[in-house]
Amino acid sequence: MLQSRSAERKALWQIHACVLLWGFTAILGKLIALPAMALVIWRVGIVAATLAIVPRVWRELRALGARNVALFAAISCVIALHWLAFFAAIKIANASVAVACLALSTIFAAIIEPALTGRRHQTDELLLGVLALPGVWLLVGGVPIAMQTGVLIGTVAAFLTALFATLNKRYVTRGDPAAITFVQMTSSGLFLALVGSMTLGVDATLQPPSLSDFGWLLLLSLLCTLLPFLLFLRALRHITAFTTQLALNLEPVYAIVIAALLFREYAELTPRFYLGVALILGVVFAQPYLQRRLRHTTADSPRG
Repeated sequence: MLQSRSAERKALWQIHACVLLWGFTAILGKLIALPAMALVIWRVGIVAATLAIVPRVWRELRALGARNVALFAAISCVIALHWLAFFAAIKIANASVAVACLALSTIFAAIIEPALTGRRHQTDELLLGVLALPGVWLLVGGVPIAMQTGVLIGTVAAFLTALFATLNKRYVTRGDPAAITFVQMTSSGLFLALVGSMTLGVDATLQPPSLSDFGWLLLLSLLCTLLPFLLFLRALRHITAFTTQLALNLEPVYAIVIAALLFREYAELTPRFYLGVALILGVVFAQPYLQRRLRHTTADSPRG
């Protein structure tokens, strides 16, 4: 029991380290001039190339087996589409809007995780989804009409990240995190390269970065992708996908503050937008309190 609690605490610290690093993802996405498709392909390509030079990764890859490699490769298509939608939302709207939408991932996780893992739906998690709806309405109404497409795409990104976390949670114990990361980065890059080449053309899909963009891409790939991705997979062994999404809702807080300071994005958004973000985050952070209250009430109620 003590070992289990210690592992859970360590996992929570790992998740919060991920949140801090991922908080800079939207900022770097704003600084990089590449379109969303090329940006994501270069991002995952750099991560995959870095892992490819680590001998241990190849040993663990052989131990993973062909069936599990195929499984994690399939899951990687979800994260590839998430990143594509996330960076597209940044390009269409701005960094603040894109990361604010990610706060909805907790609500999606409350629905998706029980459906895919077989555990019962939790009343408190579903209640949070309902309570967050006014915040979503305020968020959408608090951005200019030209940015509302970005809100829609950002919401899709939130759904996909909840789906990805749930799928990885279900299968993450089957292999080493570094090997799984290598498979998922490589597969997601190949998947997007294929889809992009068929829809946008090879030149647009594989557009090379400028020298300054390449520097930002290295930071995005190694510091904000590879390191937190490894920590994330290790943490998922000990905590639920819903708990990870709860912690990840600090990412919008960090990113919105940084974007406001660096890009003055607060001038583009109304107080209604920030009120909506505050309501969504407030509902999400109320989850532990609601969970304890509901469990206490259930424990105290008479049994038939």
